[in-house]
Amino acid sequence: MASLLESLRTQTTVVADTGDFESMRRYLPTDATTNPSLILKAVQQEAYRPMLERCVKANPKAATSDLVDQLLVSFGKEILNIVPGRVSTEVDARLSFDTVATIARARQLISLYQAAGFERDRILIKIAATYEGIQAARVLEAEGIHCNLTLLFSLIQAVECADARVQLISPFVGRIYDWHKKQQGSTWNEAANSGVNDPGVLSVSKIYSYYKNFGIATEIMGASFRNTGQILALAGCDLLTISPDLLSSLSDTQGEVSPCLTAAYAKANAVERLPAGEQAFRFLLNEDAMASEKLSEGIRAFVADARKLDALIEAQRSQSTN
Repeated sequence: MASLLESLRTQTTVVADTGDFESMRRYLPTDATTNPSLILKAVQQEAYRPMLERCVKANPKAATSDLVDQLLVSFGKEILNIVPGRVSTEVDARLSFDTVATIARARQLISLYQAAGFERDRILIKIAATYEGIQAARVLEAEGIHCNLTLLFSLIQAVECADARVQLISPFVGRIYDWHKKQQGSTWNEAANSGVNDPGVLSVSKIYSYYKNFGIATEIMGASFRNTGQILALAGCDLLTISPDLLSSLSDTQGEVSPCLTAAYAKANAVERLPAGEQAFRFLLNEDAMASEKLSEGIRAFVADARKLDALIEAQRSQSTN
């Protein structure tokens, strides 16, 4: 019998959520996603520290922000030599509310990839799904620079992304699960809120039904998983990005995976159409306490790790010049 991972591949595109090259070679994902937090984790490991050292040595007078982009693209280039598909590379979360700066940073990332000989259709620029971030993606998509909108917790974020003709969205599962579990406290019933009834799974399933019923081409990639049950409950989603530990669990377990998200599911779970536009986006996002809180929290966490990455780069620069 095949492993759950092998069976899952027949239902959905498997993506590795890591900056670790060896995990990608082991589990053979189609695509890979990274973010500054994953790169920060990677460059603190002995195996990947030389990438940071080489980046700083090759660009001794570059601004810290430029060195960050060089480092992100260095990882991205290595990943593209492993996976057959695409890599997602993230714009600095400190630009999450600055449309103009996000566009400029995305163009710079793409230019670095193209200078290295990689076509833009293999790159997804990862941007936080704020209103400003989505409008940046609208401009970039019109230029042929494809985007992955992340930190997505609500249907209205997905609706605005669709209106902007974004290539791909990454609705989060685990962080929604975390929020609801914390809110319910001692009354939380794990069994009743698992599998297809998991609040994070239900959120992604709702977006899936919305997109499929209205013929929206934007790809849906479930992200941020806490357990394999959440992953299996979203079999049939366009893509799923999975951490190495959960890829390992799926690979080590035999079984058949049946699709949960299908055209029939979408038809049977039709969702009312929502208006796009800034007013609807800001109002409906504000109405959703979970989405508002998790979006803000996620940006803060990414910003904190971006600052830590800056500090590592500056420490390496000081060491290189001494």
